[in-house]
Amino acid sequence: MTPEQVAAGSKPAVLELGELFSRCPGTLRRARMMGIPGWAFYVTGRAGALGDIRAETVAAALGFLAPEAVADGWDTAVRVVRPLEVATANLTECCRWGAQHLDDLPGTPRLTALLERVVAAADATGMPLFAAWRAMPLSEHAEGARAAVALMLLREHFAGAYLLAVRAAGMTPLEAVLAGPEGEAGAAACGWSPPYPPVGPLVRRRLWAEAVTDRLTSAGFGALRPAEGRELIELLTDVRARLRAGAAS
Repeated sequence: MTPEQVAAGSKPAVLELGELFSRCPGTLRRARMMGIPGWAFYVTGRAGALGDIRAETVAAALGFLAPEAVADGWDTAVRVVRPLEVATANLTECCRWGAQHLDDLPGTPRLTALLERVVAAADATGMPLFAAWRAMPLSEHAEGARAAVALMLLREHFAGAYLLAVRAAGMTPLEAVLAGPEGEAGAAACGWSPPYPPVGPLVRRRLWAEAVTDRLTSAGFGALRPAEGRELIELLTDVRARLRAGAAS
């Protein structure tokens, strides 16, 4: 498999697995313990790795969230706690979730090794959020925790690449969300308010942007041999299936 093919094949599972920890009840409890709402924790937990910056800069880095919603979450949090503290708490919750849900899965050690190679080789140019997270110190060394962090980092890498690709396609972030699988429901979840622009002519541009995303992220996957790329996709597919089965039981 080519690096672009591995990127495309890995992307669906990475996007799903890389954010599961953020929906965990334990993560929401951490937000309450810090005295901030869940939305404020989500926004600041992701962007807090960038440090003490203005809400406008946060909105530009996150891209797909409505600027007004970002400002509401960010400003609410920073009145109570420093952004980097929220990011550190977010990282701690990611590690906790990984240790709880991934440690005992048979393929986790190999998955961790492959993911960490991809993350280390990834090109962070134009992706400040991914670069900031990759520079965050990691004190947890359990396999499951490391796998969860690598998944989160790789998800941010895909998100950053997709934002660049969307802008290159001549689309706004809102248009990209609307042209995606969740449509207007996805836009509302990202804080965008109606009325929304028509979607019809945007779908082809979004598909082009998806292909460019695979190209932009391929450098990291180029660190793997073709057989290792296939193995990574298989491991990700297996982990996703096991976690889905566990959630349904």
